[in-house]
Amino acid sequence: MTTRRTLLGYAGAAAVALSTSSAAMAAEYEFTLQSFLPAQATIPAMIIDVWADKVEAASDGRIEITRFPSMQLGGAPPELFDQVIDGMLDLTWNVNGYTPGRYPSTEVFELPFIVSDAAAASSALWQMMESNIADSEFGDMKVLGAWVHGPGVIHANKEISAPADFNGMKIRGASRQVNALLKQLGATPVGMPVPAVPEALSKGVIDGTTIPWEVTRALKTSELVENHTEFTGPMFYTVTFTLAMNRDKYDALPDDLKAVMDDNSGLDFSVFAGTTQAGEDTPGREFAVSRGNNIVTLDAAQSAVWAEAAAPVYDAWIAEMAEKGIDGQALIDEAKALMAAYK
Repeated sequence: MTTRRTLLGYAGAAAVALSTSSAAMAAEYEFTLQSFLPAQATIPAMIIDVWADKVEAASDGRIEITRFPSMQLGGAPPELFDQVIDGMLDLTWNVNGYTPGRYPSTEVFELPFIVSDAAAASSALWQMMESNIADSEFGDMKVLGAWVHGPGVIHANKEISAPADFNGMKIRGASRQVNALLKQLGATPVGMPVPAVPEALSKGVIDGTTIPWEVTRALKTSELVENHTEFTGPMFYTVTFTLAMNRDKYDALPDDLKAVMDDNSGLDFSVFAGTTQAGEDTPGREFAVSRGNNIVTLDAAQSAVWAEAAAPVYDAWIAEMAEKGIDGQALIDEAKALMAAYK
């Protein structure tokens, strides 16, 4: 169980790093970490920088992690994991769904209306990673963290209050499962990495997007569309993230520095990441309110109508998993049990 002390430890990591002596020797191990969001966005600024600063401080300066936001080293977001596997990068975090079907077991947390709490889901995802998924689907990388964001929200150029309102609309989805959900509800799903959303909205390539409130400020979503639909109860959807390291670079570390990486990663970090990301939903929503945007909050009964309409997504996913030799229903049962057990 992640304690408040643990979360505060991560939150105070930047201050710890600043206290490190400027006279410290040059790092023995220098690593690159590339990601796709701008440096001021929630994940780079409040999660990855905190994690990297903590690792550097705990290593007494022997590890240095240079961060490159906004794909500054080149490539496209779907290529990030391959860049790590190939050794072009040492570290990255990425949306698992940006490489559709490659990490199928993680999709269980992207099924509609299955997640109610980001911390509980992040805890469950890490536990499932540690017990099986990391070895079976991420074996060519060292997985350091895995988490989900807060509730997925619909942001559109017209008011959306019922599934029928999706008819004829092109809506951006973040992953294969989100796109399956949008299609089931009558929208035309358009897959694209999140950095492409602002231009796609401004040029009318899409009529709306599905993203959590926390990233809307970085993408200026609330300035590009004025209608937002949120749900009561279980989340409309969420997506999964993984922080991973080049396997050879991790294996080459001496045991004491492997321990530094491990001690600052894993379950506590994953829950911290999910909790932090979900916590930034409030400022994003408040900004939309300050602009006078139209926020539709569906009550429990209205949300249940959407959940019922989305139910066939489960059967389709279980069938797809069976074709891959994966017991999808067992994954659903395990994810639900672990989330229910979270305290």
